[in-house]
Amino acid sequence: MGCVSRGLCEYETPRIVKIHSCKVSLANRLIQLLIVAYVVGWVFVVQRGYQDSEEVLSSVTTKVKGAALADSAVFDAADYVVPPQEPNSFFVMTNFVLTPNQTQGTCPQSPAVAPCRADVDCTRGVMDSEGEGLLTGSCVRAGGAASKSCEVRAWCPLEHSDHVPSPALLQGAENFTVLIKNSVQFPKFSFFKRNIASGTNGSALRSCRYDARRDPHCPIFRLGDVVAGAGENFQQIALEGGVVGIMVEWNCDLDLSWERCRPSYSFQRLDARHSNETIAPGYNFRFSRYFLNANGTESRALIKAYGVRFVVQVYGQGRKFNIIPTLMNVGSGIALLGVATVVCDVLVLYVFKRRHFYREKKFKDACDEDGVEGDRTPMT
Repeated sequence: MGCVSRGLCEYETPRIVKIHSCKVSLANRLIQLLIVAYVVGWVFVVQRGYQDSEEVLSSVTTKVKGAALADSAVFDAADYVVPPQEPNSFFVMTNFVLTPNQTQGTCPQSPAVAPCRADVDCTRGVMDSEGEGLLTGSCVRAGGAASKSCEVRAWCPLEHSDHVPSPALLQGAENFTVLIKNSVQFPKFSFFKRNIASGTNGSALRSCRYDARRDPHCPIFRLGDVVAGAGENFQQIALEGGVVGIMVEWNCDLDLSWERCRPSYSFQRLDARHSNETIAPGYNFRFSRYFLNANGTESRALIKAYGVRFVVQVYGQGRKFNIIPTLMNVGSGIALLGVATVVCDVLVLYVFKRRHFYREKKFKDACDEDGVEGDRTPMT
């Protein structure tokens, strides 16, 4: 059968043609140089393609210290850190609205929530989603106001004040400090370390303060400096609260010494920074403290707390030499060198003026004894 049936009866094999052309040679060497620069410079130097990697595993604990004066009362960590422990975060109260001496009883709901004219407007046993208690079915005067509202069974007197004290009651909170204890590990490489330098004694630890320039590895942070590092003013954020992130980055080259694996810190505000919204700004929540009066009646103090929630986020990678990724990247680089040949073939066969001449030298048909096309010269 002759070589007339294309595809089924054809086999292609590369043919080496030596082209004496400075343009083609320079293009080939330039492309090869770029590929080598990419493999060596980017893959191996920048991306460290000769190393294996693993994401950091981490645990974080915090301890806040400091005291401040508010309304002639001294507040310490037991008062303003609510709750005492949170996973990878902590809240510091900077402002509050206090409703003291609440007791279980009946009192009028706010006229803005449950207005009424007569008892029929107040359905007994109903709980208004916006209210603070269970309706008793009575319509009463709301304190000294001329308007009336439904009576509720709740903790009385109700919290009616939405006024946020300004300036913040705990202005001194910016001088509070927090110790962040962070332990990290890379199990694949059997590596474990803490952010507190080994050999550090208690006095040296207590006297240090984090400073990005002078002491970037101290684990004790002044809260005012953290907020300033996030680009915010502490006294402004202290009014209605906010959320600030403390980023701890561990990027460690484990081929180097153990001591050189150290964290770096950065700060960022995580909630809406410059929002024009006036509904529910900042960060706040309510909590209460219960006690018994002299007559044995249970009472509570309701506190609407405003403050800053600090979220500690730990991330990073550990990297160490491994022969497998090294060989894989070397093999990929060698394979990429073939791109230079492909590009040069395209230039000489489809771009250059003498492309027809080069094409004749590049391709040649060879048929067997029964062929009817191509070179009939016997192949030796």
